[in-house]
Amino acid sequence: MWKAHLEEIRKIEKKYGDDLNKPASIDAIKELEQSVQEKFYSAVLPEGYKQFLSAVNGLDFNGLVIYGVDSSISEHEADEEIHGLIETNELWHENDWQKKYLFFGDSDVSLYCLDTAQGKYLELDKPSGTTMSEYENFNSMLEEALRTSLS
Repeated sequence: MWKAHLEEIRKIEKKYGDDLNKPASIDAIKELEQSVQEKFYSAVLPEGYKQFLSAVNGLDFNGLVIYGVDSSISEHEADEEIHGLIETNELWHENDWQKKYLFFGDSDVSLYCLDTAQGKYLELDKPSGTTMSEYENFNSMLEEALRTSLS
């Protein structure tokens, strides 16, 4: 279902002469996956996130940012600035209480992440870190984030 929301965002971007980022290559996604496992406590990238990167390498739309493959890994120039998954997580992890999360994106008010200890996908309130929503998988979290950015 998130793919339909992504197509809707693509159409909106085209109205303004913009386009979404190109997909990340399979090699870049594999390299990202390996780097994430090394840097973030053997965290595994969810299949849905890898599918997202295969469709578009990061997204910045209407206040929602979904992180992409870091520029140090990606082999081609992005159409817009990419907020890299690794570099952004390194920033979030400067706060000790956030080290148990793997962050996939954020908005003006929310952080979208995986609680690596509990294996739960969460939407956290950005200022307080309070859990606002819990999702059964990455795809449902991404779908909700994209849907919210479209409203």
